[in-house]
This record gives sequence, C-alpha cells and structure tokens, in this order.
Amino acid sequence: MELEISIAVILILNVIFAVTIVFFERRNPTAAMAWLMVLFLLPPVGFFLYLLFGQNYARQKMFVVKEREDRRFLREVFEEQHREFADPRYRFTTPEATAFRETIILLLRNNRAFLTEKNRVDIYTRGEDKFGALFAAIREARHHIHLEYFVVNNDELGRAVVHALAEKARAGVEVRLLFDAMGTRAGGGSRKAFSELTDAGGKIGVFFPSFYRVNYRNHRKIAVIDGVMGFIGGFNIGDTYLGKGPLGRWRDTAIRISGSGAQMLQFRFFLDWNYTTGENLVLDGRYFPDPGAPGTTPVQIVSGGPDTRWNPIKEGYIKLINSARESVYIQTPYFIPDGSVTDALRLAALSGVDVRIMIPCKPDHPFVYWATLSFIGELLDAGVRAYTYDDGFLHAKTIVVDGKAGSVGSANWDIRSFRLNFEANAFFYDAAVGAELVRVFEEDLAVSTEITPERYRARSRLVRMKESVSRLFSPLG
Repeated sequence: MELEISIAVILILNVIFAVTIVFFERRNPTAAMAWLMVLFLLPPVGFFLYLLFGQNYARQKMFVVKEREDRRFLREVFEEQHREFADPRYRFTTPEATAFRETIILLLRNNRAFLTEKNRVDIYTRGEDKFGALFAAIREARHHIHLEYFVVNNDELGRAVVHALAEKARAGVEVRLLFDAMGTRAGGGSRKAFSELTDAGGKIGVFFPSFYRVNYRNHRKIAVIDGVMGFIGGFNIGDTYLGKGPLGRWRDTAIRISGSGAQMLQFRFFLDWNYTTGENLVLDGRYFPDPGAPGTTPVQIVSGGPDTRWNPIKEGYIKLINSARESVYIQTPYFIPDGSVTDALRLAALSGVDVRIMIPCKPDHPFVYWATLSFIGELLDAGVRAYTYDDGFLHAKTIVVDGKAGSVGSANWDIRSFRLNFEANAFFYDAAVGAELVRVFEEDLAVSTEITPERYRARSRLVRMKESVSRLFSPLG
C-alpha cells in the first residue's frame, strides 16, 4: 500500500514538473521533449533525475549578480567602446583585431566584454608549468590574491596551494579563495581543508552550497594577483591536473594575462565573490592599479551562465567559426553541440575551411564520451576532420581561427557549459598567440589518431547503441 502511494505521489509530481517545463521554464524545445520523455517513460528514475539535473525555473532570479554602483562604470565604458569600434576608421593595436571587429562588437554588445589591448599572454599546456607560474605569482603578491576555481582538491597540490595562500595572508596580503561547493566536495575538499588559510586571516567563499543540485555550478578557473596579472583556462587545483590521477597524463590549456585584461578577470571575480559572500567589494583603486603596457595582445573576458540572457561564449565560438577563411582548430574534452554550432562547423568545412576537432581517446564520463562520438561522426561527411588524443586525457577548451584569433577558458563545447554552468573564457586577437596555439595543436596531432569516415562507419554495434542512447538523452539539462 505504501509503495502504491509513493508511486502515485511521484506520478503527480512528474505531472507538475511537466507543466512547469512546458509553461514556465521556456526551455529549448529539444530539451523539453527529452525531459518529458524521461518523466513519463521512466517515472521513478525521471523524478530523481529531474531533482538532480532539472529545475531551472526562475534561474535568473536565483543568480542575480548585483552590480550596484558598478552599473554606471559598466554603462560608460560600454557606450564609449561601442561608439569607437562601430566606426570603421577605428584601428586596433593589431591587424587581427581589426579583421575580427565584428566578433569584438558582438561580445561587447551581448556580454559587455570590454576589449583590453595592452596585454602580454603566456600559454601553459602542462600542469607543472601552469602551477609553477601560479606559485611564483603568489609568492610575489604584495596586496591581494584572488582565486576562483571549480575544484580545489584536498590532496598534495591542493594543500600546497592553501599553504602558500596562508603564508601570504600571515604576511598581511589580502587572500580570497572562492570554490564551487559540489566540484570541491567531489574532490575531497571541505571547509576543514581550508582551516590553515582562514586561521591565517584569509577568506573563503563557497559557491551555491546545495547538496542535491548538479546544475548551476561555478565552473570558472580564475586567479588574479595584485590586479595586474591573471590566469584563466581549464586547469583546476589538484593532483589529477598534474597527471597523477586515474586518467594519467593531463593535457590542458591555460593562459596568463599580464596587463589590463587582468582587471577584467578581477571584475569577474568581484561579481562572483559579492554574490557568494555578500562582502560587497567595491571598485577600489587598490584592486585596479595601473597595469602598464606589458604587451599588445587584445583580449576580451567573456562570461556565460544562468544569469546571462543569451549564450555569449557559444555565440563567440560561432562568430569565430563563421569568420574563418582558412582554418578552425578546436580542442575539447566534451563535444555535445546544439544545431547552431553543428551547422556553423559543417558550413565552414563545406566552404573549404580546414576544420579540425580533437577530443580525448578515453572517457572520464562515459555517457558524455559516447554522445561526443555521435556528434563528431555527424560532421565527418561534411569534411570536418576529427582526432582522438592518445597521450593521456585532453581537457583543453580552445579554438584558434586562421591562426589569428581564438579563445581559451573553462567552457566546453557542450550544452552544460553553454547553458547551465558559470563559465569564463578569454578571447584574443593576435597572430603570435594564435600561432603558438596552432603549434601546440599540430604537436598534439603527432600523438593522436584520426577518426576517418571509414573508421567511424566500422564501429561495432555495441558502440553504435551506446552512441544512440547517449545522444538521445544529451539535451537533458
């Protein structure tokens, strides 16, 4: 009797969820249909899946990031840059920025991603190099250190980072560490793991400490040192990202930005910190000193998440693809695009652009991996070339177009990054940076295997079945 009552309650709740999906959430129709199918064909399972992965009702109200007095600053800079860039006579610091003027304007208008032009950009593809540079920057900090990561593991590297931060806090440097509750908890982290830092006077912020919500996680990876240097990319903090985890060698990409681009990373951190902790950091000159002019690379910091009206990072990707004349090189661990991204890649390849996509050879999430293969296979007949990276796990999230412009950041090429997680990417317009990313891509080709149309068609029936099932449920979110 109790079982029958429980089933009846679940069915009633599923009906309520279905009404919410159709009439209130205004989801993408494909995602809506997928959720309805799960709720009614697999009632008990669908009920719990929706509790974990669904529920995006009023998500923008959940994540209102208050800008307060910063609104005036935002509006003034936005209006000034929009006016300047719209004038075809305006010349940027690099010819590449001039060539990608429309991409810059798009990201400025739909994300207020202000362009900073006097930056130096350094690229890191190995965890040892990236964290070596981060530790050096922490040691040299004089006023403040701001870190924001999805995962801060309670392991050798994680504890080393916390210890380094605690030492600077004891020396009088302001230290703030923001991490996602779910990502860090999954990595063995907890508030206790940061006691050395808090005891030394440092501050921590725990983003969205929900015990059951898988969606709306802060997936950003940002570090800002003294407001003049910043890091952004795909590396989290943990031994896994040094190649010491079950997936073996870890291949990722991050960049260090020295210059005014670091101030845009700072601004992103301020908004996230204020939302999470309520501290209400303000735009004080101590946090935004004159960074000088260490380089000439134009950079835009683009943010996406449930609090954005559109999908700015995805739209930036699409605009770059549509602007390509020679090549598009993409690296991503997860490739579950929507129709707009698929169409952009297909049209570019059919137009004669050399489109190449590199994915891992092994799954860290099998469901996502099989769905990725299905979407890759769909593009092969259009002339897109695809590869599996065989020398460890590929976690980089990059695109480089014509060797002149591109993006490095935290956003994967999937629905979760485009719609459900909080992400941040740096878009650059500089042939020197582009050439370095092309060189890295070509080096990775030497340890990769091409997925040819013939090889893809020869896959087993079991693989085909896994792909079909995974692709069917990929729109859930």
